[in-house]
Amino acid sequence: MPRHRRALPAWLAHPFRWQRLPVPWAAVTRGALCAGPLLGAGLATGHPAPGVLTALGSMLAGVNDRPGTRRTGIVHIGLPALASALGMLMGASLRAADAGWWVVPALAVVGFVSGAGSLAGPVRSTAGMQMLAATVLGAGMPLPGAPWAKALYVLAGCLWLLLLRLVLRTPRPAGGPLSGERAAVAAVFDALADALAAVGSPGAEPARRRLTAALDRADEALRLRRLTSRLLRRPARTEELLLAERFAAATALCEASVALLWEARPLTPRVAASPRRFANALRTGRPPGRLSAPENSSAARGAFDHALLDAAVAFARERPQPRPAPGADAPPARPARARRALGPAARDYGLRVALCIGASTATALLLRAEHWYWLPATVTFLVKPDLGPLFSRTVNRFAGTAAGVLVFAAAGLLFPGDWWPALIAGAAGALLPFATRHFALQTGAITLMVLSFVYVGGAPQAAGERIVDTSLACAIVLVVGHLPRLADSRRRVGPRVTEALRSTERFLRHVLQPRPDATDPARRLALRRDAYRTLAQARAAAETAAAELRTVRAADPDWLTIVTAVERIVDAATACAVRLDRGAHRPSPEEAERLCRALAAMADALEDPNRRPPGNPPPALRPIPDCATLTAVATELERLREYALAR
Repeated sequence: MPRHRRALPAWLAHPFRWQRLPVPWAAVTRGALCAGPLLGAGLATGHPAPGVLTALGSMLAGVNDRPGTRRTGIVHIGLPALASALGMLMGASLRAADAGWWVVPALAVVGFVSGAGSLAGPVRSTAGMQMLAATVLGAGMPLPGAPWAKALYVLAGCLWLLLLRLVLRTPRPAGGPLSGERAAVAAVFDALADALAAVGSPGAEPARRRLTAALDRADEALRLRRLTSRLLRRPARTEELLLAERFAAATALCEASVALLWEARPLTPRVAASPRRFANALRTGRPPGRLSAPENSSAARGAFDHALLDAAVAFARERPQPRPAPGADAPPARPARARRALGPAARDYGLRVALCIGASTATALLLRAEHWYWLPATVTFLVKPDLGPLFSRTVNRFAGTAAGVLVFAAAGLLFPGDWWPALIAGAAGALLPFATRHFALQTGAITLMVLSFVYVGGAPQAAGERIVDTSLACAIVLVVGHLPRLADSRRRVGPRVTEALRSTERFLRHVLQPRPDATDPARRLALRRDAYRTLAQARAAAETAAAELRTVRAADPDWLTIVTAVERIVDAATACAVRLDRGAHRPSPEEAERLCRALAAMADALEDPNRRPPGNPPPALRPIPDCATLTAVATELERLREYALAR
């Protein structure tokens, strides 16, 4: 009889998961030219403190050195760099004022602000974490210099890596200054081709999620390009307008492709490969060539062929079309980020960070008042939920720290003289971009770099203390993170899922409304992408919650099931929009309103667990011509009600 292996629990299997990513060789080169050379320059000139601070700044910037366009790199590195410099200024000011035990409430306040503000977006999340880490290091590291000078040195190290990013980049494909944006739009067509190849298979839904992520990256790149043009008061160039039109064609093609994904009828390889011809055309500057022949076998296939023809026309056009009136293609209003940063989830996360930082700082001051900063600095990275489930973070953090300490100790025995920490920092800096595949590997690289800084800063005995401090930090974060209120997934995941439900309800209402603007493609595409964007954020939070170690099994909703059901509702609503465009019968306003109200009621139930949606689940719609999509919406709503009301 075959043996069936029992799968490991998610909380136990997660620490062993690796991300499969390409090696970013340009970032590896930049990492090798940052921390190590800057630290070596400080040693060679007899000014180790500036060398340590600039190397520290370059290390913090190196964590954010991810693939993307030049402008996205400026935002993703520049904003956290300013936050790091501000944190160093605050921390060094506390040290200069000899704050003593007042540093505990001061760091707790900084922790609350950085934690609460982290929910405003991924870049702000990184900026908040690095501001807190720089504040801790500035308050604890015994380095000479005025607070403002230390902040400037950290900022200079960040700007050094940013300068290298602007200079040392991968070779440009065809497209000149727009090469990064062209590559981002080309990635959308590649992801679209992969999604079409997966139609009718179990990989269709994951492929659609990867397509949504590619759309978000391309949209961010083009938005930053437009923002730069407005700041410089420079009119958009012809090639920029043409690229925007081709991205709009890609977005419309994606909508028709989602309808094909919903129909789940496998496509021929020639159809699936057609978008890849557009990707090659963007990269090479050559025409896309022959595309698949039209086949009006269904409403979704007819819409796809029509969108494919529009994309071919957009690629053949040498002059951009007249731009629409201002506001005609404006995206839907999103929830204010300030409101999100002041919501219950933000307050809970800010409270968790404040408690962890305060407790770790007080413990460190009791144990060793001279070298107390490692423990709260470790907590800063451990408490961040973006880096994975709590148990997984603590296990990988301890393993990475232990490995880094052992490697650093071995290097101290093998290499003579005082120059070897710069060599270790350079090697770890080169490893850092590759180490993003796994948190333990990233922790090991950062540990090697920080130990090099501490050694040069005058604390050669600190390596042995790091394992003890890391163990204490892991214990503090595990205890605080599993407190009843802070471990409640409803407070951490619920707001994300609620926001996704409300975005979905806005999209469905727009699709079904009888008003003339329901056929506005720009508005509809923007609403659909906003729904998918919020769903991606909700799924990330739900996957993290599903892999958490729970000491008490609360009757929480099955968040992943809810998110999957809402994703299918958006898919079905997209297919419905395509069919309505092709002449399908539009449901009555009463039927449409019942579906939209059911979605809103689900969001209300998740937002307030004491309130249940009124009435019964929406029944399947009466059979009307070509209305299978809305029947699917109603079916998913029935399932959604069951999970949303779980106790």
